[in-house]
Amino acid sequence: MTTIPLVNLKAQHDELRNEITNAISSVIDSSAFVLGAELDAFEEEFAAFCEAKYCVGVGSGLDALTLALKGSGIGRGDEVITAGNTFIATALAIHHAGAIPVLVDHEPDTYTLNPTRLSSAITSRTKAIIPVHLYGQPADMDAIRIIADEHNLTVIEDAAQAHGARYKGKRCGSLGEAACFSFFPGKNLGALGDGGAVVTNDKKLADWLRAARNYGSRFKHYHSMRGFNSRLDSIQAAVLRVKLRHLDRWNDVRRKHAARYGSALASTGLTLPVVRQGAEHVFHQYVVRCPERDAVYDRLHEQGIGVGIHYPVPIDQQLAFTRGCITSGTLEYTTKYCDQLLSLPMCPYLTSEQVDQVAQALVGIAAPARV
Repeated sequence: MTTIPLVNLKAQHDELRNEITNAISSVIDSSAFVLGAELDAFEEEFAAFCEAKYCVGVGSGLDALTLALKGSGIGRGDEVITAGNTFIATALAIHHAGAIPVLVDHEPDTYTLNPTRLSSAITSRTKAIIPVHLYGQPADMDAIRIIADEHNLTVIEDAAQAHGARYKGKRCGSLGEAACFSFFPGKNLGALGDGGAVVTNDKKLADWLRAARNYGSRFKHYHSMRGFNSRLDSIQAAVLRVKLRHLDRWNDVRRKHAARYGSALASTGLTLPVVRQGAEHVFHQYVVRCPERDAVYDRLHEQGIGVGIHYPVPIDQQLAFTRGCITSGTLEYTTKYCDQLLSLPMCPYLTSEQVDQVAQALVGIAAPARV
C-alpha cells in the first residue's frame, strides 16, 4: 500500500473544495459551459501570469502544440526539431501538424534540449524548434534563440511541465513565438480533467487559434477554415482560475522540498537535479539518476513510497515512431539515462516529514558510487 504518493491531488482538492465548488456552481448557474465569460477571464489571467498578451484555451496539451504548429504555418514535409527524451505528445503534435519530428539529444545535467546539437540537425526543410522545459526546468533559451534567429526558425515552447517557471527573470510562456501548456490534473496547474492552452504575443496567431479551436468559426455558422473542436471547457477554466491564485505559493513549496531532498541526498550515489543558472525550476518532477533504478524503484514501492519513471522509452524507440521521425546524431544521453531516471514524490502537499522519510529510505538503498 502506498503511504507517500507521487502526487497528492486529494489533499489539494480538500483544501480548495469550497472555492472549487463555488466556481463550478457559478458556471452551472450561468449555463455557459462552452466558451463564455469564465474562459475569457481565465485566458486574460493566465496570459498576464505568463507575461504575454494572449492566451487561447484548448482541449489538451497535445492540441495546444498541434494547433500552435499549424497556426505558425508548419505543415507537410516540414521538419521540427525537439528533444528525444520528451513525452511522446511533443512528437505526436509535430506529426499531426503534417511535419516530421527531428530528435536531438539532451544536456547531460539538466535533461533539456542541448543547443549544441541544433546546428547539425537543421536542413532546408527545418521550420521550427520545440524546446521542452522538462520536469519544470527551463531550457537554455538564449542559446536556442540565437540559432533559431540565425536560421529564421519559429520557436514554440513546450511548457506543459513548467507553469510558473522563469528563465533569466522571464516566465516560461514568454520566451518564444508561442508556448503550449497542459492542464492535465497532475500538472503544477492542473484542471479536474484534460485541458490546454497556447500563450503568445502574436495577435494574428491568437486570432487564428480562436477560430481553429471552434470548427474554424469566428462568427456562429460561418466557417472560414476547416477547423477543429478543441475548446477548454468553462468548468475547467473556472477551476483553473481558482488554482492559478495559489500557483506561485505551490511552486515555492516545491522548491523547498527540492532543497530538502538535495541536502538529505547529497552524500548518496544518486545524481541529483541541477538547476540552470538564472532559472527558477518549478520541480514538476524531482528526478534523480541511479544505476540500479528498477531495483531501487521496487524497494521503495515495497516501503509504500510512490516513486515514478519519466520516461522509460525514448520517442525513437516507441512503436509509434519506428518510422516517421529522424534522429540527428547519436542520442547518447537519451538512450543511456532512460534506464536510470527515477521520479521521487513531489507536490505542494507533501510534508517535510514525508520528504525526510523518502530521503532516509533512499540513503539506505542508493549505491555509494556516483553515476
